[in-house]
Amino acid sequence: MRFLAGIATSICAVNLFIGRTFAWLSLAIVVVCFTVVVQRYLFSVSHLWMQDLYIWLNGAMFTAVAGFALLRDDHVRVDIFYRPASPSKRAVADLIGVLLFLLPFTWVVYQYSMPFVTRAWSYREASANVGGMPGLFILKSFIIAFAALIALQGVAMAIRSILVLSGNEHLVPNSIQYKSDQRIADLAKGDA
Repeated sequence: MRFLAGIATSICAVNLFIGRTFAWLSLAIVVVCFTVVVQRYLFSVSHLWMQDLYIWLNGAMFTAVAGFALLRDDHVRVDIFYRPASPSKRAVADLIGVLLFLLPFTWVVYQYSMPFVTRAWSYREASANVGGMPGLFILKSFIIAFAALIALQGVAMAIRSILVLSGNEHLVPNSIQYKSDQRIADLAKGDA
């Protein structure tokens, strides 16, 4: 069981690092977008590559941080039944959700996007706009990264469920431990 806990810890560390790193792209998006607006409306200058850039940064950021959001439990969830449930009931719900929905979803995304990404790499696809950004093939690769990072975090969630259901809740990494309603309220207030 410690081996499984180690795998979950490693997966969480990867998503934590990637999430914190790519979250900084939000600042770059704001700066580039602001620059585009100032250039367009104050100086009547427009660079298509800059317009592409902030849209591409946005796409790269949101696909790269999806696993991080799952790690932090920031995805939208209808938690009428989930939040008041005991950790063991949450573990069962998460295990079923990961095995029946999340992992098959990521497999479908991977399967359908791989030919799309491979084709983009084969001819080094660039922006369709004349004077736009080169390297669209790199951006399209983030679809594969999205599927991989979400799937990995799903595996960490499944491991958490297995650890909880087997009575080894103490081995669950801190970053993905089930939090009680009081702990969630404390986190929302910033007390923890």
